[in-house]
Amino acid sequence: QRFAERDAFNASFGESDVCSDAIAVREPKCGAFRRAVATDIGADLLVRVPALPGPGETVLGGRFARAAGGKGANQAVAAARAGAAVSFVACLGDDDLGRRAREGFEAEGIDASAVAIEPSQPTGAAFIFVDAKGENSIAVASGANSALSPAHLEAARETIESAAVLLLQLETPLETVAAAARMAADAGVRVVLDPAPACRLPDSLLARVSILTPNATEAAQLTGLEVADRRGAERAAAWLRERGVETVCVTLGRGGVVMAGPDGSFEVDAHGVEAVDATGAGDVFSGCMAAALAAGRPLVDAVAFANAGGACWVTVVGAQRSAPKRADVESQVARAGPARPITPQQETPR
Repeated sequence: QRFAERDAFNASFGESDVCSDAIAVREPKCGAFRRAVATDIGADLLVRVPALPGPGETVLGGRFARAAGGKGANQAVAAARAGAAVSFVACLGDDDLGRRAREGFEAEGIDASAVAIEPSQPTGAAFIFVDAKGENSIAVASGANSALSPAHLEAARETIESAAVLLLQLETPLETVAAAARMAADAGVRVVLDPAPACRLPDSLLARVSILTPNATEAAQLTGLEVADRRGAERAAAWLRERGVETVCVTLGRGGVVMAGPDGSFEVDAHGVEAVDATGAGDVFSGCMAAALAAGRPLVDAVAFANAGGACWVTVVGAQRSAPKRADVESQVARAGPARPITPQQETPR
């Protein structure tokens, strides 16, 4: 049934779509949980290969597929399917991919009234290689995502300031990300930042982030520290918290999740699923977490819910078509153990 639902959803988008946007989630209303997303939209172009190609290497792949994608769009769909009422702030090209993206959002019940059309740019696209182990390598053509500006945010101010959660990514200009975080934080809205593609971020932005959700590679790029295991993730999380982030959740794939915040540090084990495509796993983690937080769940429970959502996501090829329903995630949560406090280690020098 889940496969049929995903295929039907993807067909509603057409063969491929991507964009850059912001996502807003608001308080529970009529059984839905409201949030906003300011981020990206696009089309995922996927090729299955035996192994990821190296520099100068050509690899003969297998099946080619096109699917709806973009980090922000993936997160919006994940949050909507997890029970949130989602508003999307983004830029699309005036093209077929952009039109199909809007139709797909409407089919998911996502409010796209704050999505702007940028006639001078095409809708964004991501080119993705997926190997036999489900690992991936991605290159992104930003297109209209790069046109999302602080002026677009002003037009969507009411949407952002009335959200329970604002979800951001780094596939749009950093100036716009910083402006969105400032707007939300000043209004008391929780800010969740998925820092991909990773780059060094100013402390002024980090100080406005309620929850940061890097994977191991991104945590290393953000901090300059080695993040090869849970201890490395703890050190990176501590470094980021020293620079103003309230809570850091480092996702380690098969290594689970390390979370550090005001109430201490916790670790959550990975789910024992067979991953066939890890593309977008971080997106669904952030999307499901935002939905759980908007629903009023405690942070530790929201992380466990997000971790389970990511486990459901990686079992199917193609980003948005694998977005699980809330019931799927709840069922997966029940199969995992609770988060465990991490024993304090000797403080790592700055």
